Amino acid sequence: MRTYHCFWLLFWAGQPHQSSSTPLSKRTSSFPEKEKVLVLSGNSRRDLHRSKRSWMWNQFFLLEEYTGTDYQYVGKLHSDQDKGDGSLKYILSGDGAGDLFIINENTGDIQATKRLDREEKPVYILRAQAINRRTGRPVEPESEFIIKIHDINDNEPMFTKDVYNASIPEMSDVGTFVVQVTATDADDPTYGNSAKVVYSILQGQPYFSVESETGIIKTALLNMDRENREQYQVVIQAKDMGGQMGGLSGTTTVNITLTDVNDNPPRFPQSTYQFRAPESTPPDSPVGRIKANDADVDENAEIEYSITEGDGYDMFGITTDKDTQEGIITVKKALDFENKNLYILKVEATNTHVDPRFLYLGPFKDSATVRIQVEDVDEPPVFSSPAYIMEVKEDVPINSVIGTVTAQDPDAAKNPVKYSVDRHTDMDRVFNINSGNGSIFTSKPLDRETLLWHNITVIAAEINNPKQSSRVPVFIKVLDVNDNAPEFAMFYETFVCENAKAEQLIQTLSAVDKDDSYSGHQFSFSLAPEAASSSNFTLQDNRDNTAGIFTRKTRYNRHEMSTYFLPVVISDNDYPIQSSTETVTIRVCACDHRGKMLSCNAEALIHPTGLSTGALIAILLCIIILLVTVVLFTALRRQRKKEPLIISKEDIRDNIVSYNDEGGGEEDTQAFDIGTLRNPEAIDDNKLRRDIVPETLFMPRRTATARDNTDVRDFINQRLKENDTDPTAPPYDSLATYAYEGNGSVAESLSSLESVTTDGDQDYDYLSDWGPRFKKLADMYGAMDSDKDS
Repeated sequence: MRTYHCFWLLFWAGQPHQSSSTPLSKRTSSFPEKEKVLVLSGNSRRDLHRSKRSWMWNQFFLLEEYTGTDYQYVGKLHSDQDKGDGSLKYILSGDGAGDLFIINENTGDIQATKRLDREEKPVYILRAQAINRRTGRPVEPESEFIIKIHDINDNEPMFTKDVYNASIPEMSDVGTFVVQVTATDADDPTYGNSAKVVYSILQGQPYFSVESETGIIKTALLNMDRENREQYQVVIQAKDMGGQMGGLSGTTTVNITLTDVNDNPPRFPQSTYQFRAPESTPPDSPVGRIKANDADVDENAEIEYSITEGDGYDMFGITTDKDTQEGIITVKKALDFENKNLYILKVEATNTHVDPRFLYLGPFKDSATVRIQVEDVDEPPVFSSPAYIMEVKEDVPINSVIGTVTAQDPDAAKNPVKYSVDRHTDMDRVFNINSGNGSIFTSKPLDRETLLWHNITVIAAEINNPKQSSRVPVFIKVLDVNDNAPEFAMFYETFVCENAKAEQLIQTLSAVDKDDSYSGHQFSFSLAPEAASSSNFTLQDNRDNTAGIFTRKTRYNRHEMSTYFLPVVISDNDYPIQSSTETVTIRVCACDHRGKMLSCNAEALIHPTGLSTGALIAILLCIIILLVTVVLFTALRRQRKKEPLIISKEDIRDNIVSYNDEGGGEEDTQAFDIGTLRNPEAIDDNKLRRDIVPETLFMPRRTATARDNTDVRDFINQRLKENDTDPTAPPYDSLATYAYEGNGSVAESLSSLESVTTDGDQDYDYLSDWGPRFKKLADMYGAMDSDKDS
């Protein structure tokens, strides 16, 4: 049922220009008319003084969420100037005026046209005014009043989150804080209990509880174990009206997870483990895996494994797989079935992160026994040493034994072994081995000076199973014996001056020996017996592995003897003593007064250091000249005329050579019979030439002879024309002139004798146009003209 509360409101007001107004009596709080009336005070024209104006009541109250079909009545405005004759009109302005709130301009009744929600807008401020209908002027000043919306409980509490997530460590004490939930109510907290929220737990007991006023959730049960249950879902209710009957409520869900603590020690699921490992298992290889179970997770479940005792403590090791938390047992040393075939280990598993709060639950470790059975495999032979070093003298006879290698089958069967040499390491087959007993002997002569060390590989294989083999390196050192005679350290070729004096040192000798000498080499030098008494030189041993050559006489004559060969005997002091005879070449040379060589009778002295720069240049020039000569000779050979068939001395033909023609040059020689020139009619057109080898079967073509023409010049011109048109003619033509000088050259005379009589200078520039053969001539006369001009 809806109840209307009506208030009488009195408002004193007056016009600004009037001095006084008649006050009205104050309305009581009774509601005889069941309506709200806001009375506006007016002015009395008889009073000339201003009276004090004030609000007795300036608020209207309206319930929210009105559900009636008619407009909701708000209140009434009334002015003391209203005489009831309809001369006044009431108007309304402000929040929602004309839309949400309307007023009857005649009566001043205010109504709400829509359903109002306090949560959207709790207060509306409006302004009221009364105006004269006729003049339109206000009879009262504009007055402000408030419409407040009374709250009703129409909003349930809302949690700030639909779902809360929280976690606490397992085994927590009772009353441990978990999480705080919060709910809000949109109703007016200052009006009644509509916004007073109370929390309660609907689901999650007896594990958790909630404080009714704060919403704090706490643990309510002791020793909650994650390993038994890890997830909990708690439902919390928030109810307004202080939790009383009829209040609105809302709920939320809280997911609570128990986090792990290290409250469980590792435990092996079995007390004994058994594994098998072949004896050929290489070190650091895994043998097996074991695992201790731990109900905890993450770092609380991390386990470290160790071998605490057992007869295989030094043979095996164990590591932890960080991903699976398994213990991996590995081999540390090579296994030997024949030596030991069973190992027993004690393995311990321990937590790496221990929580002191739960030590009372017992030791956080466990142990188990591991038995490892070693299996026998067929193994290759094993040498008694990983490598062998042997020594042998270089002069030992062939087939001499220098050492022995030994290998045995480590298996219980003890299969026999055969030996061989890996020929990839002994390509020259210098050594061989007895396949039965492993003795190594030489098969070729040895030479320490050629190769000091021989590194070979010996293979040992089982006779019954050759695939089972092993290899061992054998290092053989060749020991030195004194089998090499000493010799000069270099080739000695020296000189002696013609003006040398007696007992003058001309050369110092030194020697080397390919053999080793542990105490150092000691060489002795002497002249060969055949040169000791008759030599023109003497030798002095310096006793420091050197010797000096001295002159025996004063002055030498290179014309009498230009070269001396001095034999020198060099001996060592080792056993057996080795000696050799070396020759020193001594040349007699002319020297200056300071002893510097000037020249020798024979070829220039070649020093060991090499040729001089001048000698090298001379050799190079000789080579260049030789090459140029060969090239010129080859070119001349190509231009040589073919040999004539008739080379007899009885050939009486005259050979006339012309050197000034432009034919083939000096080699362009052509024989002519002078008798033919004098008797042109004797020419036989069908007669072949006898002076060259015929190269074609074509007959030479001849033109008719001019019988009446006895002029040699016409005859020669006719022959020239014949040769020009003859395809069988040689590749060059000869124009031989006999006793006929001709009409002269087009270029006239080039003689320098004639130039003396010339009145003016001649221009020889045209010589440059005649080709490369006249270039030199053009340069000569051109240079003379230049000198003449300068």
